[in-house]
Amino acid sequence: MSREISRKKTSQRKYDSSGRQAQALESHAQIIKAARELFIESGYSGVSIEAIARKAKTSPETIYSVFRNKRTILSRAMDLASGMDGSPIPIMLRTYIQEVTLERDQQKQIQMFASRMQIFFSHIAPLVEVVRAASKTEPEIKKILKKYLDDRYQGMGFFIDCLLANGPLRSGLSKLTAVETIWALASAEIYNLLVGDRGWSGEEYELWLSDTLIRLLLS
Repeated sequence: MSREISRKKTSQRKYDSSGRQAQALESHAQIIKAARELFIESGYSGVSIEAIARKAKTSPETIYSVFRNKRTILSRAMDLASGMDGSPIPIMLRTYIQEVTLERDQQKQIQMFASRMQIFFSHIAPLVEVVRAASKTEPEIKKILKKYLDDRYQGMGFFIDCLLANGPLRSGLSKLTAVETIWALASAEIYNLLVGDRGWSGEEYELWLSDTLIRLLLS
């Protein structure tokens, strides 16, 4: 009997612990979601911890205890927008990486790339604009921007390697120039100009990116 009671108590403690963890994760997600919306609406400097707390229906003390400061919230929002979960490869790009590696047609590889970039930037481009603006006056946020840009550059290098595995690039085009070209064109900044400022649809951006890269990169 005592063993049975002990097992029940242990099981209850595990259940309570799991429940608390789930509630904490949900609360953290609500805070980040609220902060993301406010950052995009008002900019980094225009948002206070108190405003985030009101929108997330929690207390400023809770936010400070979890994230310590506003910069950490912005950094975490960037991670979530890009699908990062501790791995150097975003979640939303993992299946794409497998597919583009197996594809043997260079034009199809670029079309697949453009399709995935359109989805990727629809998630992260608004926040990149916030981070870039804030980085001009906040040195620590400049580090967030640099990490994002460096990670993206590394990803573009991987994609060019995938293209090279199936054939040469356009005559006279070096690998370095190819990586820098695609890094510049497949960017949140260009996405924001065309989709945000000029009103292009996601499909129009995808087609433009695909056609442009095929012309610039391939023979």
